[in-house]
Order: sequence, then structure tokens, then C-alpha cells
Amino acid sequence: MGLSTIILAAGQGTRMRSDLPKVLQLLAGRPLLGHVLDCAAALAADDVCVVYGHGGEAVKTAFADGSLRWALQAEQLGTGHALQQAMPATPESNRVLVLFGDVPLLTPETCQRLLDETPAGDVAVLSVDMADPTGYGRIIREGNKVSCIVEEKDAGPDEKAVREINTGVLVGPADKMRAWLAGLGNDNAQGEYYLTDVIAMAVNDGVVVHGVKADSWTEVMGINDKKQLAEAERALQARRVDELMHQGVGFADPARVDIRGTLRCGKDVFIDVNAVFEGDVELGDGVKIESNNLVRDCRLGAGTLVHSNCHMEGAQTGNDCEIGPFARLRPGAELANNVKVGNFVEIKKSTVADGSKVNHLTYIGDTEIGTGVNVGAGTITCNYDGVNKHKTTIGDGAFIGSGVELVAPVRIGAGATVGAGATISKDVDDDQLVIERSRQKAIPGWKKPTKKEAE
Repeated sequence: MGLSTIILAAGQGTRMRSDLPKVLQLLAGRPLLGHVLDCAAALAADDVCVVYGHGGEAVKTAFADGSLRWALQAEQLGTGHALQQAMPATPESNRVLVLFGDVPLLTPETCQRLLDETPAGDVAVLSVDMADPTGYGRIIREGNKVSCIVEEKDAGPDEKAVREINTGVLVGPADKMRAWLAGLGNDNAQGEYYLTDVIAMAVNDGVVVHGVKADSWTEVMGINDKKQLAEAERALQARRVDELMHQGVGFADPARVDIRGTLRCGKDVFIDVNAVFEGDVELGDGVKIESNNLVRDCRLGAGTLVHSNCHMEGAQTGNDCEIGPFARLRPGAELANNVKVGNFVEIKKSTVADGSKVNHLTYIGDTEIGTGVNVGAGTITCNYDGVNKHKTTIGDGAFIGSGVELVAPVRIGAGATVGAGATISKDVDDDQLVIERSRQKAIPGWKKPTKKEAE
């Protein structure tokens, strides 16, 4: 039997107080709906449908990969009505798993357990025990089976004492779900079609309804406002850091790290406080990340040390490099082994070969640096002429003095030395010493300017 995963994502999310649709609000750098789609993808469903509504075109554009089925809920008339929009194109022989676009922390493992513990012709709801269930629909059981779901406003004292609540997530056979949905009514104060009414219909038809409990409330919490979004952020970060610690990664303070993407780590990696990882990041064995660093879409080789307050994006290093503090590596920065990039150095779209050093107050752009090169403080590669970018090449073993301007396109030969303060616009031969300075002279009679008095 196939599986159709239907994600209800049409809500406006007025409590977010945002022009951005609720399911596009970011959690760990990814839209809420993206997390739910990741969960659905892990279940290998042959049919994934998103029911969209408010801000629909923006939602579709954000996930325009072509593999999704979309169903429009033009009017938001309740969860049952939302599911109705998806059912016409849902394969009759499939099982239907209903997820929610604003419940992003639900794991594939829990969803798979819900599927595995539910026989193909039966229905199951995902529930959770809460210390304070006030405001939620209660799961009422007869033995191990669910007999009904009672909403808070309809619950008596005994039912209000029940701590097991309905999360909304459910699974059932598509053919029966279609029939039950067709029979939904909206005779209630809100005039909406409730998905929970399907449970009563299933029981009335003699279909067994199972209740499968999630491990924690955090996993099934819905996101309705910015406060809940922040709470979910911390919960997800804690989950990710916990997974990494179980893999042997060390953290100075697990609560002060943010992973907004994928972080893969080798052995003996240590991460200090206030480190932020975005996109796809890989840290080799023994990498140490000091405090206050942003690392986005980077690969750092084994033994690399990143000092505090660096900004790195789209860069990669070999082994045993040392970066920072206060360094910036921009996209296309490629460091080989044993390279040192020091404080207030910016490198963009450049390669730096083994053992070279760029230690202080320097900009390197569109440049190829050979092995064993020393680039002095305050050096600038002048790579942009106002229209086009040009390349600088520095040969193996070259020495670039402080305060040098290399006006590209230009080549500095292997073993060459460029004296401090030079502006180099012509190629320098191998092993050549180049000094380019005007003669120092004093200006007779010069006086320091003075401030004019106000008239």
C-alpha cells in the first residue's frame, strides 16, 4: 500500500504579525514548511501534497522543486475542509498521513512508528501526554483503543482530568477518509469543518482507532507566534547539539551554539560559545572553533584553528590552517595546508598554497598565491578597474612587504621580494627585488593648519 503525506499549510498566521506566511517563517534558517517536508521525504511517500492558501504563490515559489502536489484551500474553513481539497487527486489505495506545516519538530522516527503500529485498514491519531492539557482536545480511550476526541469546551470534569491530548496528526486509509470527509458538517460556533470529527465517524463505522503517543510535547508543538517560534528554535538547537555531542563533538556551552543547516564533524572537534553554522558545513578531525564565529557553507580541514570573531562563507581549507581573529573568508577562498590568515584579513575568490601567510590588515581578491609566501601587513590586491576583475599571481617563496598595492593584472615571480610601500603595476621576475617609492623630502616653511575662529 502506498503512502500519501498531506501537509496542511494554508493558515494565515495572524498572530505572527508578519507579511510573511506563517509556514515561511524561519526556524534554524529554514522555513517551517521545509522542516515538515524534510520529515515527509524521509518517509519515502510516493505522493506528497501541500494544501496551501494564505500567501500561496510565495509558498509555492519557495518550494518549486516539481516533486510536490499542491492543493489550494481558497477559504480557510477548518482542518477537515483543508484535507478535503487534497483528496480528489489522492490515490484511492494509499494510506493518508496528515501533517501540519506549522508543526516542524516532528521526527520521521515518530511518524514511522505511527505508521508501523497502525494496521493498513485502521486509523491512528498521534497523541502526547501533557502536564497541563488545558485548551486541547482530550483522547478518550476504551482499553487501548480511542473511542473519541473531546474538545475542551465540551469536556466534563472526568474528561478534563485526562492528560493525553490530540496533536492533529493522523493516519488512515484514503478510500475511507474520502467518505468520512464528504460527510463532515460545520454545525458549530466557528462554522468550520473539523478533522477530529473523522475519528467519531471511524468509530461509528466499526473501524479501530489507535492512539500512538509522541515522546514529548516539544516534538508536536505548533508554532503560532514569534514567542513559540523562538521556543521551537531553542528546542531544535538543543536537539542538534545533543546529537553532535553523542558523536563526540565538544561544546563549551551547548546552549550557545546555532546550527542553521547541516554540520558534519570529525573526531575531537571543539566549538566555543556563540558559534553560528549556516548551510552545509564540514569540520575535519581536531578542528577548533573559538567564540563568536559565523561559518557558512565551508569545509575546514583537520587540525584547523579558527580564532574568535571570524566571518567565513563558501571557503575551504586544507589541514592545520590558522584563521583570525577578525578574518573574513569570502566565497572562493581556498587555503591549502598550514596556511595562516591573520587579523583583519579578507580573502575572496583566491587560492593560497601550502605554508603561506597573510597575517595582517590585508585584502586578497582574485589571486593565486604560491607556497611559502609571506604577504606583509596592509597589502592590497587592486583587482577591480571599475568594470572588470583582474588576476594577481604571486609565485612560490615570494615576499611582499608591508603597505604594498598590487595592481592587477600582475605577476610576482617565485622568490621575488617587493619592498614596503610599493605600488606594483608591472610583472616582477623571479628572485627580483623591486622597490617603488618616491624620494622622501622635507617641505621648507610648511606650517600645520590651524582651526579658523568662528566669525
